[in-house]
Amino acid sequence: MPHVNITPSDLSGADCVVALDVGGTDIKGGVVDANGGLVYSERRPTGRTDGPNAVVAGIVDFAEALRDRAVELGGVPRAAGVVVPGIVDDAAGVAVWSASIQWREVPLRSLVADRLGLPAALSHDVRTGALAEGRLGAGRDCDNFLFVAIGTGLASVLVLNGRPYPGAHGQAGEIGHITVRPGGGKCTCGAVGCLEAHFSGPAIAHAFAEAAPGDDPPLSAAQVVARVAAGDRVAAAVWGQGLSAFADGLLTGLALYDPKLLVIGGGLSLAGEQLFNPLRTLLAERAVVQHVPPLVTAALGDEAGCRGAGLIAWDTLEVRG
Repeated sequence: MPHVNITPSDLSGADCVVALDVGGTDIKGGVVDANGGLVYSERRPTGRTDGPNAVVAGIVDFAEALRDRAVELGGVPRAAGVVVPGIVDDAAGVAVWSASIQWREVPLRSLVADRLGLPAALSHDVRTGALAEGRLGAGRDCDNFLFVAIGTGLASVLVLNGRPYPGAHGQAGEIGHITVRPGGGKCTCGAVGCLEAHFSGPAIAHAFAEAAPGDDPPLSAAQVVARVAAGDRVAAAVWGQGLSAFADGLLTGLALYDPKLLVIGGGLSLAGEQLFNPLRTLLAERAVVQHVPPLVTAALGDEAGCRGAGLIAWDTLEVRG
């Protein structure tokens, strides 16, 4: 069911933008005001089991519905921002590839712009989450931080002087696809031993289902974490193994980037101190040449990507002048 946190009069006559954050499980959509505030929000399933073409159709339909909803609320939609996982060519507006959704070379920016009749922007979900945390959230007072998002997948972004670094080909920060366990679990990208295959929502859920079969339906990662908190030894072992892999992946990132601050977001960051306490200990024990910076949870929670999508939509309007 949609979640609405404004009244129609709140947007009466005000400019706004449409924002969509496409994840492996859900699409978070919303209407964002000129201050970057998420004034209306709604979620729909991504539907990736129906194939990439169905996901694309769902994104475009959702964007149109949000535009119409903004008008119903009295707003004036000016642009749209869409953020997606995987490799993204921001300049071309193309979703190049995604391991979780299995699409390739999708001209998503033009598809959304054509349907809505509005300017549109497309970017990487974690880059825009980092942008939002830098402007509005946990990194607001820091000019150099590493943002890591853990959900259906796992990725990171280095933010320098307020700007997320995309890399030469839009592939910077794919820490989820570095090898942390050679010969380990198979990743959706096709490689084995990737960090994402050992620490992400699906990875934790799958590992627990293998260690303790019998739950029908199988437990989600959040439910596994709840069992850890309740003292379940099997869940604690699975969680501990995942955290060990995560710590090793982060140490690689710290060695490469040497950030002042480490901001962790995404669905698994909601594990709170079940995540942060053991992670701090592991990093301190294993760091050799790395400086371990302060670890903080993302201030915007799972709204970071959607609010970031709104920011890039507003930025597009500024560029167009």
